[in-house]
Amino acid sequence: QVQLVESGGGLVQAGGSLRLSCVGSARTLRSYAMAWFRQAPGQEREFVAAINWGGGSPLYEDSVKGRFTVSRDYTKNTVYLQMNSLKPEDTAVYYCARGSGSYYYEGIPIDIWGQGTQVTVSS
Repeated sequence: QVQLVESGGGLVQAGGSLRLSCVGSARTLRSYAMAWFRQAPGQEREFVAAINWGGGSPLYEDSVKGRFTVSRDYTKNTVYLQMNSLKPEDTAVYYCARGSGSYYYEGIPIDIWGQGTQVTVSS
């Protein structure tokens, strides 16, 4: 069964840091763009960051630029989201997702979603 498994969420004070991890099989991750989305209570799921096959040219939603960093480790079949200077408005369930191609673009079909990991930032 093809799947993505996220971990690393938790409760942190404003200004703190967390690192989310998304693990899949080599076959699941290899050659695909990977992305992170988040969904806060009562809101729609929104794009956070993406990284293409090969790791170049990461993309970020404007509110997280300069604070979040997306990366991938092919040897560990893992995609990371390093989140620094966290704010209460970053509170959400964070989802790892696989794009249906090698390069991310807005609206790219997502063919695999992780189960999500909760991030809560207290003020």
